[in-house]
Amino acid sequence: MSRIAIFVTCLFFFVQAFATTWYVGPTRNYTYCSQLAPLVQQGDTILIDFATYINDPQVIWNKSNLYIAGIGGQPRLEAGSIIANDMVNGKGIFVISGSNVHVHNIEFANAVVQDNNGAGIRQEGANLWVSDCTFTGNEMGILGGNIPNCKTTIEYCAFLNSGSTFNPGYQHNIYINHIDTLVFRYNSSHDAIAEGHELKSRATYNFIMYNRIANTSSEDSRTIDLPNGGTSVIVGNIIEQGQNSANSNLLGYGLEGLTNAAPHVLYCCSNTFINKKATGSFIQVANGTDTLFVKNNIFAGAKTGGLFIGTAAILDSSNNAINNSLSVFRFEDETNYNYHLLPEAIGVDNGVGLSKTVRGYALNPTLEYLDQQSFSIRPVNGILDIGAYEYALPLNSTESKLTEINLYPNPASGLLQIDFDLNVVHHGRLSLQDLTGKVVLNQVLLPGNNTVDISGRSSGLYFVIITMDQEILIRKLYIQ
Repeated sequence: MSRIAIFVTCLFFFVQAFATTWYVGPTRNYTYCSQLAPLVQQGDTILIDFATYINDPQVIWNKSNLYIAGIGGQPRLEAGSIIANDMVNGKGIFVISGSNVHVHNIEFANAVVQDNNGAGIRQEGANLWVSDCTFTGNEMGILGGNIPNCKTTIEYCAFLNSGSTFNPGYQHNIYINHIDTLVFRYNSSHDAIAEGHELKSRATYNFIMYNRIANTSSEDSRTIDLPNGGTSVIVGNIIEQGQNSANSNLLGYGLEGLTNAAPHVLYCCSNTFINKKATGSFIQVANGTDTLFVKNNIFAGAKTGGLFIGTAAILDSSNNAINNSLSVFRFEDETNYNYHLLPEAIGVDNGVGLSKTVRGYALNPTLEYLDQQSFSIRPVNGILDIGAYEYALPLNSTESKLTEINLYPNPASGLLQIDFDLNVVHHGRLSLQDLTGKVVLNQVLLPGNNTVDISGRSSGLYFVIITMDQEILIRKLYIQ
């Protein structure tokens, strides 16, 4: 190892060893994030007590490798007149200019600024990770800047009612500018106002997987807008346009110019597209798109403008279920937005298996979106069904044994406690998987209290998978 490499390694461990955990809360030394932010150093942890924090000034996090999380519940950061009247720096509630920052379990509400794009989170640093957060009534939920060599990951989050009536059509639930990669999964984004998009991204690579992206009552615009092309993978989503939507199609691709790096390929697989307007179309691509790959999707509702608009050099489309009438599809309850399939649904056993992956993301669905902002394992039940959900035979009606299992603490470090009832569960098995799907720990569970040693694991998000007879429980675990 070179002297420079040794120095950098030693410096990293030195910084980590002296990282500080800070607390914000009504009974803490720091009662608002703005009081604390100037003191934070690289690698620190900021924990915010469950409470409502109203009218704090804009908070700028300019250090890297931070972990900022709510504890004891989801704290609500509610913007007020201080941010709205900030004529110099008004951008939103959090401005994150450091790199490799993780924001977890916080609500951002009512961000309004002078130029009408007040964000819950304004991203200015590379590699932001946002998980389990709620964005309510902001002009922008998350607004990402033009950042080179950047991967932004947004997961398990809820976005609601972003937009600006003072500048209609330019503010959105999520707006990501020119970055390398956006990963958007297990989220709900719905009812943007004032002709805003539910999701807009100019990223070169977009992986939009297992979300509910929908309009039910507001006047939004497109459900998904990818205006500059590039490579996008859209798998396992519920994508819905409501009766009041101002636009004529649900998904737009390359419509502001194919200016991202080629290839310009749009993969849409195993989604449920719902159009509840009497007019419209489903997918519009820019002329000159390299490939439009569309398989195993439900397209339910009117297509007066055509199913697809625009011309791609290659159109690879098969095994899609298409009809103007929602009732034909035999959803469980489309009136209440439940698009699971009934056993007689036309999508059952009519899909085609896909072996292709794009940068490690599979086109064949393995998960299903689960309300609220989560996922479940997609059942394997014969031939693949069409749409975002697989019809599965009803399980035994007895109450699940796994409802008696509790995991704590979370986030965790060192030891993880697994508690379950001796009288309900006899034994089982726990596995710990990282985000790549690699199993990093296996352990047999016995009745009573179980302690699992997770020390030495890298910090980040993992999945705890507990199996008991024919049942399976999946929980998210954050290791610090």
